[in-house]
Amino acid sequence: MARKATNTFTHLSPFQRFYLIAVAGLIVGPFIPLIIQSLAFRWAWPNLLPTVWWMEQRERSPIPLAWDYVLSPYSRVYEATFNTMVIGLAVTVICLAICLPAARVLARESFRGKSSFEFFLSLPLIVPEAAIGIALLMIFINLGLAGSYFGIIIAHLIPTIPYMVRMLTAVYQGLGREFEEQAMILGATRWQILRMVTLPMLMPGVVAGALFTFLVSSNIFLLTFFLGQGKIITLPTLLFSKISGGTLDASAAGITLIVSLPGIILLIISERFIKEEAFGKGFGN
Repeated sequence: MARKATNTFTHLSPFQRFYLIAVAGLIVGPFIPLIIQSLAFRWAWPNLLPTVWWMEQRERSPIPLAWDYVLSPYSRVYEATFNTMVIGLAVTVICLAICLPAARVLARESFRGKSSFEFFLSLPLIVPEAAIGIALLMIFINLGLAGSYFGIIIAHLIPTIPYMVRMLTAVYQGLGREFEEQAMILGATRWQILRMVTLPMLMPGVVAGALFTFLVSSNIFLLTFFLGQGKIITLPTLLFSKISGGTLDASAAGITLIVSLPGIILLIISERFIKEEAFGKGFGN
């Protein structure tokens, strides 16, 4: 496989190779200064590289200063990571429960006002997040939901539901009714059809939608900042508190790398498991 990929790369034209290298550089490039900063002992402007590396000061600091702080309880990274995971998982489960039946209706049924409903469903993606956050804050303060996990989860559902509905609707549209009708003719119950026919065929879209929903939720800042009221911190709000002064120190660089991990992990998971042939084999079994 590696030899085949190498041969393919060498057979590309010089422009194509330059283009691929440039794209890879744009993706990886922003992480290089963060990694250097997190491993530096002293790096002052206008030096292009750290004046003192951590390796040179191992006697004074057993581990890099950035990671010494990030991994300590004082950074609150563990608390922020826990909150981010809990809120993201809750939003994903609730979003799936809401969007699966809604996507089925939008994909297979025709009703009056369907186009208007789809338009209003997209409004959270059009309206500025700050406007949504301020409006929700006014409502949630009166309801006593401001500064609570439940309030933040509800707020995160607003921008994630449109994404999930669109992804699942597209999957339902490509699914067709033939398999379900054949199972019904053979005597399968509705629950058996859902469990053994519909869900396995929907699984690529469900997994992709769940991963995308979790990723969007874990990166929402303004809604969490407004409605959390400083009582509930997540990785995005923690990072903002570190860089709000306009400087990016070593600890902020380390937290930035931590914040980037969910997206990288989800990309690896999606590349590993969301493959058409993998789900086809699983359905065939």
